[in-house]
Amino acid sequence: MSAITETTVTRERILRLFPDIVASTSIEPSAQDKELFDGYDDEQVRLMEEVCIVLDWNDVPCGSASKKTCHLVTNIDNGLLHRAFSVFLFNDENKLLLQQRADEKITFPGMWTNTCCSHPLSIPSEIGHDLETSIQGVKRAAQRKLDQELGIEAQDVPVDKFHFLTRIHYKAPSDGIWGEHEIDYILFIKANPKVAANPNEVKDVKYVSAEELKSMFEDKNLIFTPWFKLICESYLFEWWSDLDKASKFREEKIRRLL
Repeated sequence: MSAITETTVTRERILRLFPDIVASTSIEPSAQDKELFDGYDDEQVRLMEEVCIVLDWNDVPCGSASKKTCHLVTNIDNGLLHRAFSVFLFNDENKLLLQQRADEKITFPGMWTNTCCSHPLSIPSEIGHDLETSIQGVKRAAQRKLDQELGIEAQDVPVDKFHFLTRIHYKAPSDGIWGEHEIDYILFIKANPKVAANPNEVKDVKYVSAEELKSMFEDKNLIFTPWFKLICESYLFEWWSDLDKASKFREEKIRRLL
């Protein structure tokens, strides 16, 4: 994957290179899409039609594009950037809920990661027009995806219980076709929800202590998503050590891990 810089992720360049970064209205998949998704799970292919928020370098929305468009390496290498979130859910014992992504996933299948990782949609309730409203939109999206992926009901993870910590800008390949290029909103929440994982999304779940997670990283048989490893190697264990005061780690700057 090629290098990403501030000059490659400007609104003007994005709109010039991707003039169709609005939601597709096509009903029938193209021949190219049929070939691209050949052999993948039908539900995961359907989810690739979701519409993500396309951003410039400063996390300002430029428009919208399908999840498929946002995750193609050829587009990422041309600077296409979108908004995402990562939820870290801790129980009363301060153990972190991990999930292992289902084998059916198109990107990063079978890998262990934090509680929930996904995207706010390009809809009024999830976009936002400044940092505060964008955070609220991401929290609503997190609540929606925790239910969809893990069967965690909204009442167990109220929007006002999420703590926003920071934004992380990173890029990572999944394979030669798919990858990630995101500004990732980091959300912490303490809760003890009932979990009923969707097997099309999640292969396994487990609660771990900080020491247990460090031991997992030493197991050569386990594979972790790149964003989760980046966050763990850079910040997570510091945040985790003072979990009850997580709000003190909140910041407005975007951390660039490129």
